[in-house]
Amino acid sequence: MALWRIRATVDDRPGYLSVLTASLALRGVNILTVQVHTTEVGAVDDFLVDAPDQLTEADLLAAIERGRGRDCWVARSEARGLADQPTRVLGLANRLVRDPDGAGEALRALLGADTVTWRPVPVGARPGIGAATMLLADPAGGSFELRRAAPSFTPAEYARAQALVELAGTAARRASEQVTLLLPDGAELLVRPATGDDLPGVVELHAACSARSRQRRYLGGAACPPAPRLRRLLEPARGVSLVATQGGSGGEAEPVVAMANLLAEGDEAEVALLVRDDWQRRGLGTALLRRLVGHAERAGYAAVVLHVHAENTPMLRTLARLGRPAPVERDGSVLTATVPLGADARSPTPNARR
Repeated sequence: MALWRIRATVDDRPGYLSVLTASLALRGVNILTVQVHTTEVGAVDDFLVDAPDQLTEADLLAAIERGRGRDCWVARSEARGLADQPTRVLGLANRLVRDPDGAGEALRALLGADTVTWRPVPVGARPGIGAATMLLADPAGGSFELRRAAPSFTPAEYARAQALVELAGTAARRASEQVTLLLPDGAELLVRPATGDDLPGVVELHAACSARSRQRRYLGGAACPPAPRLRRLLEPARGVSLVATQGGSGGEAEPVVAMANLLAEGDEAEVALLVRDDWQRRGLGTALLRRLVGHAERAGYAAVVLHVHAENTPMLRTLARLGRPAPVERDGSVLTATVPLGADARSPTPNARR
């Protein structure tokens, strides 16, 4: 038996696919996988089949035509074709997360393209597919042009390829947001956007913090939050979370020494910090707060809000180092400071001046 890939267009009408598969079955062809690409000219059926060794390409083409298939394409396949399409796409996505610069190779592997060319010229209003070409917009600027002699590209393939390019762009932006932070005492830390993979490190961070530090962060208690809540903090629906890590050694995971959260609601965003006790009073909290405020300003929020215990003098000093107006309201033992952003930041209120 031999593996073949077959692609053919059939009328998108009830029973027409069964006619095609029956024609293949009469010749002992076993269909291993099938994908259906809906197009304006009919349903494009993509098969991976196991056919008897004596069948040739011409035999398979004849079987497809007898099964009412048209625009046929047949080619030998390798064993790796047995992996289903979702599995292959997820594997390529994993590669892109680790290496965003590999978008071209990922596209070639996804679509079996003959050539993949990146150009600095944006596609403008021209993205889409032709019989042998595909144009994809690169979110980072520029465009990808793919060429494949056969089979013709389909809209479903275009959608998958564009999603893969956008994933590469997101991964590249995340990589560019990583910075090496040099503290006043000469210590270096890596500050980057948090992901769900940071959950074990953040759990260890909370365990390493004193009960007083956890209480100052969460206001209501000193217990470590449950893992589901921490995961939501690491990947907020709106906003961003940052982690600061020490450089690991010997292949070990880098320990998380601080977490900073910017959680958006409406046109304001709430900010909170947790810094491991032995890293406090070294300028780390100030640096993280400045980055969060800068992110909120670029994202267009009207203000950032901080809820602080009145006795939390170190956090109040950190807020003062921003050098921005921050009106404060008191509710019992909790202070709420609001830092205006954008146009509002240029008009400090009398209370803010005091």
